Amino acid sequence: MSPSGPERPAEGGGIRLQKVLAAAGLGSRRACEELIEAGRVTVNDERVTGQGRRVHPETDVIRVDTMRINTAPGLVYLALNKPRGYVTAMSDPEGRPTVGDLVAGRAERLFHVGRLDAETEGLLILTNDGELAHRLAHPSYEVPKTYLAEVLGPIARDVGRRLREGVELDDGIVRVDSFRLIDSSANRVMVEIVLHEGRKHVVRRALTAVGHPVQRLVRTSVGPVHLGSQKPGRLRPLSREELAGVFALVGM
Repeated sequence: MSPSGPERPAEGGGIRLQKVLAAAGLGSRRACEELIEAGRVTVNDERVTGQGRRVHPETDVIRVDTMRINTAPGLVYLALNKPRGYVTAMSDPEGRPTVGDLVAGRAERLFHVGRLDAETEGLLILTNDGELAHRLAHPSYEVPKTYLAEVLGPIARDVGRRLREGVELDDGIVRVDSFRLIDSSANRVMVEIVLHEGRKHVVRRALTAVGHPVQRLVRTSVGPVHLGSQKPGRLRPLSREELAGVFALVGM
């Protein structure tokens, strides 16, 4: 990365970098000027050290300490805890409750990234950034997803090995990235599965294939975005760190 001159303008005008950083929540205008002076800011992979740089927030890639900052006005990135019984769609001709009902009234035209079946709960990312939605959902980016599954027990010792090595489904072999036992009580067992597959009902089908049909299923993370203590039906914006992690994961 090469230094940028103090009065280097973005083509066609643009907005002063410190103003864009302040609008993105990086602090006061003066605090953002100090970030620039310290050499902690890059624009399109060029380090900026002077205060004259002008940028186009809609198109320029701006990073602070290598962490990409969302500066495009109007783009939103949201985490939803989808409740059980809700269809992953913005509307439903059969009148069933949908994800769209939970975001009704928002001005943005939102996309849900991937799907959770109606009976599966947990983390769903919503955005109006079509490129990010496409990359997160595309299998070539191998975005890891973590699930907690309640199954009937007891669990045989070789179940994790079988799932990691691969089990045959009707549409091909599925292999999980990791499997671990979380809790066990009587004949109910809680397990955690991480995989980057996106096939329909793949977690349920994989566990059924090894003899443990799912009683309850919750997705707890997508890449660096975690559900945490977020309540069912609640929506929140992705944190700056989560969003930077998502951008990095899909090469944006």
